[in-house]
Amino acid sequence: MKQTVINRRKFIRMTAAAGAGAAIFPVSVNAAGTNSSVKSAMQERVEMPVRTLGRTGLQLPILSMGVMRADNPSVVRAAYNSGILFFDTANGYQGGKNEEMLGVFFEGKPRDSYVIATKVKFDYPLHENFEEKFAEQVEVSFKRLKMDYVDIFYIHAIGDVDAIKEPRVIEALKKIKESGKAKFLGVSTHANKPEQLDAVVEMGIYDVVLVSYNFKMKNLPETDAAIERAAKAGIGFVAMKTMTGGVEDAAGKKKINAQACLKWVWQNKHITTIIPGFTNYDELDECLAAVKSPKLNDAESKYLASLRDKELLYCQQCGQCGKQCPEHLPIPDMMRAYMYTFGYKYAQLSKETLAELKLPENICNSCKSGCKVSCPSGFNVGQKIAAIKPVMGIPDVFLT
Repeated sequence: MKQTVINRRKFIRMTAAAGAGAAIFPVSVNAAGTNSSVKSAMQERVEMPVRTLGRTGLQLPILSMGVMRADNPSVVRAAYNSGILFFDTANGYQGGKNEEMLGVFFEGKPRDSYVIATKVKFDYPLHENFEEKFAEQVEVSFKRLKMDYVDIFYIHAIGDVDAIKEPRVIEALKKIKESGKAKFLGVSTHANKPEQLDAVVEMGIYDVVLVSYNFKMKNLPETDAAIERAAKAGIGFVAMKTMTGGVEDAAGKKKINAQACLKWVWQNKHITTIIPGFTNYDELDECLAAVKSPKLNDAESKYLASLRDKELLYCQQCGQCGKQCPEHLPIPDMMRAYMYTFGYKYAQLSKETLAELKLPENICNSCKSGCKVSCPSGFNVGQKIAAIKPVMGIPDVFLT
């Protein structure tokens, strides 16, 4: 079809009438404020296929930015100038500095020239002061972002179906939307549980799901079926954890083919966009190269197939370990922390994740003779826990 050059603001306002994935638009780039260190390729117009985010009507390029690990506003600027519209952050990322960085970067820019999502995490079962604490976190996020509203507000890292249905959570979310602080509401989940997606549909209040989704998933048929059911109900999908930890070996030494991973996800027409967590210009370049040629080729398919049964760093979040652990440790979350250190090379995030788990001081104390857990994915759980435990005691000043 004929390609039309449109500006960022008009692009972001386009409704779902164009149809999901119906067009490829060369996004005009605003070169104003471009950092001189940014590669010239990042300042050029980038053609990106566009899909509609469910019933929200938001049309987004299939490539967005997960800002979680990024701490350089110049990389955010490069992404923005490349034509990326959607930026994902959270209340807890980098102790709040992540939201603050985005607040400074987007200050003064037209509010309809970008899409922002943030998230707030809470303990479940809920504490007595849930409403007060949740409201405080929300207000803090908006102050950091320097924004009156976000486009998408997620409840963060949900692992329990009951949390999605919890009346107190629903009421808190309704207040956020009714106040105008969020255009759309959503759930973020690492668990990839089809039951969670069905619960999202059942409740009717959620518009978007941020879901971990990649070629390594063992419950892919069930998850795909649940995604399709939810998409038919109008739910929009954003994908994360698409690169299975960023490496193709259990030791975390060999970088994975990021382009192949991204292209595999784009095969699912119900996934509107992906939020890879690039932190430098080379990683951004690699993502942009993928979006320019988004179809998975035979060589890439064979490459991913060769890794499908190999142990990587991606935990399936199946929950089988919890049933085997005498101390009932939150092993899936601990494995995620392990991935952050040895895959993402981001020990600070690993420490933050472990701190949130409120682990006992002497973990694994009852299993001195050896770990009792047998992981279906082949993880040596005891070895990985032993490797990640020291991170908890490292001063923040020494972590990156």
